[in-house]
Amino acid sequence: CRCWRISHHVLAVMVEVYEGAKSVLLPCQYTGFVVEDPTMIWTRTDLNPKSVHLRQEETDDLSGQNQRYSGRTSMRPDALDTGDFSLTLRNPRLTDSGYICTIYRDKDILRQKVVLQVKGSTVMLIFMSGWLPLYLIAVFSCFC
Repeated sequence: CRCWRISHHVLAVMVEVYEGAKSVLLPCQYTGFVVEDPTMIWTRTDLNPKSVHLRQEETDDLSGQNQRYSGRTSMRPDALDTGDFSLTLRNPRLTDSGYICTIYRDKDILRQKVVLQVKGSTVMLIFMSGWLPLYLIAVFSCFC
């Protein structure tokens, strides 16, 4: 039998921005690990396809990106070196909300929820720094 442990670290950050802003930074920072060939994805669970921005092996892969985000997202090119996986979202809209930053680290899955609220025309950002665990789920899967 082969078993894997998958840990979900669920976190939350609140961001507010006013409609008409050129862009907003959705924070997702993590330090303390170095991985080779990582996968990092920003998603929205209420969309189909769910992908907002995908980075694999230090390269952006936007082929499966939801069309409403085409040309509106970017990440730092040095994200792996800095641990800053934040997403820049250009031209935030009233319908933009509810993002999840997921980093696949070996057999662990790290998730951070970013609640974006787009309001009426100046930029205001509320940021709670660091990873704030709300709960941890460990799932063991075995295949024989």
